[in-house]
Amino acid sequence: MIKRTLLCAALLAAGLSGPAQAASPSQFYTYDPAELALAKQKLAARDPLYQPSYDKLIKEADTALTHKRYSVVDKTLAPASGNKHDFFSFGPYWWPDPAKKDGLPYIRKDGLHNPASSTDATDSVRMGKFSHDVTVLALAWYFTGETKYAAKAGELARAWFLAPETRMNPNLDYGQALPGRVNGRGIGIISSRSLIDVMDSLALIQPTDALSDAENDGVRAWYRDYLNWLLTSRNGFEESNAHNNHGTFYSAQVTAYALYTGQQDIARRELEITQIRRIAGQIDREGKLIAELERTRPSGYVNFALEAFGYLGRYGELTGQKVWEHGEDAHSIAQGYRFVARYVNGEKWPYPEIDPKEGSPDGVNKHAMHNMLAAARAYPNEPVFAEKARWLLEHYPGQVDALLLPLK
Repeated sequence: MIKRTLLCAALLAAGLSGPAQAASPSQFYTYDPAELALAKQKLAARDPLYQPSYDKLIKEADTALTHKRYSVVDKTLAPASGNKHDFFSFGPYWWPDPAKKDGLPYIRKDGLHNPASSTDATDSVRMGKFSHDVTVLALAWYFTGETKYAAKAGELARAWFLAPETRMNPNLDYGQALPGRVNGRGIGIISSRSLIDVMDSLALIQPTDALSDAENDGVRAWYRDYLNWLLTSRNGFEESNAHNNHGTFYSAQVTAYALYTGQQDIARRELEITQIRRIAGQIDREGKLIAELERTRPSGYVNFALEAFGYLGRYGELTGQKVWEHGEDAHSIAQGYRFVARYVNGEKWPYPEIDPKEGSPDGVNKHAMHNMLAAARAYPNEPVFAEKARWLLEHYPGQVDALLLPLK
């Protein structure tokens, strides 16, 4: 049974039209309620740019309804702790050493994905599937009003965060372990970035009975504990000092979880770090993210890193900090977006890729969708972003991101 419907409608009608406006307190953080309401209007008008995204969303949400609950205890391998409630994964670009009989210690092959790191034996893919399902289910509830979607999202969250027999312990001590080398690394924290969307998804379904108020408080307590681990653990310290997408997604997570758990001071401090360290240290005067361009899959990594900056720009709106506008000697998020825009239906991507498809026009264009939509929202006075985003929506229909960041 739906409750607090009018309150939900009021909350979703409120929001921000752009980064220059101050934000009032909201139960949403990454999502912009005004953008979701605009997407709903476009769907009601049967706008052809957005209908394919809706169709894909509902298809994925219907599939999610058929999935059983996800739990870290289902893995077949165990971390060094021996406790299956502890998240466990190993580095995706690390392989057995063919020169060693037992393959140990593993050796690195950047860009070459070891399929053994993406099985049910560990938790990396499992966390991604959990986060994806909760996200599409919550959005399907918002766009359809059908409570079956919210109920399923609540069921999945209850198993992942709360139920004693299935919950994940709030740490990533054993993320991206390297067999024969180390039991876990700070770099593994990149896996929990997907929990950012989960927290907004649960806020989205809060007006329903999918989770009780006590259960929502319990989930927030889990996030508070996980945030404390991020801030105090050695792995968190290592990741906070990363000079590439890992460091930026660390800041995005710290800020998001601090906002979600009502710790504004922590969020503000991390956004100051973003302005002082992340933006100036990672985006050069031409908008290049040098650490990502040095990788074997540069197109994907540049856009991946910019997505983290997009989260941080959005959170700056909520704290009154001008992250979108911040720039030191032309080092800015906007400049990073401009760099990507050059190659969307434009210049040929000049950087070598381990997979030539990722450097092809199709590969470059598909990677850029989210960032061009985010740039169009953040910088409405630069029409090139909206032009590029519209072209992408026309030529690559069906991206769910279109419903989160619709063009005005």
